[in-house]
Amino acid sequence: MATVPAPAGLDVKGKKTWKAITGTYDLRADELDTLEDICREVDLIARLEDGLEGADLLTKGSQGQDVLNPLIAEVRQHRATKKALWASLKLPDDATAAPVANQQREAAQSRWAASRGKSA
Repeated sequence: MATVPAPAGLDVKGKKTWKAITGTYDLRADELDTLEDICREVDLIARLEDGLEGADLLTKGSQGQDVLNPLIAEVRQHRATKKALWASLKLPDDATAAPVANQQREAAQSRWAASRGKSA
């Protein structure tokens, strides 16, 4: 497996994510682009969370009312973006997790078949 250098400008968490994935999987160019986006999201989320550290959860809105700190919504949105990017990368499941998932699926199918008088 060839070592793929991390893109320029990644911070610590992004580089760690890049190294973990490229050290485990051989990715195509389009997958590397998606991984770069993931790593940049990881870094951005870390920066936003640093900004939230010690900050009040509520702040004053334009009318003087209490409103949720806008960084909270930004963190939530970027986490959702990161999750969608991970899903689009479609990495294979962990080898140890797959047999358990298949075993649970087979058990569910067996129960469904039995409840309908069919043999599994």
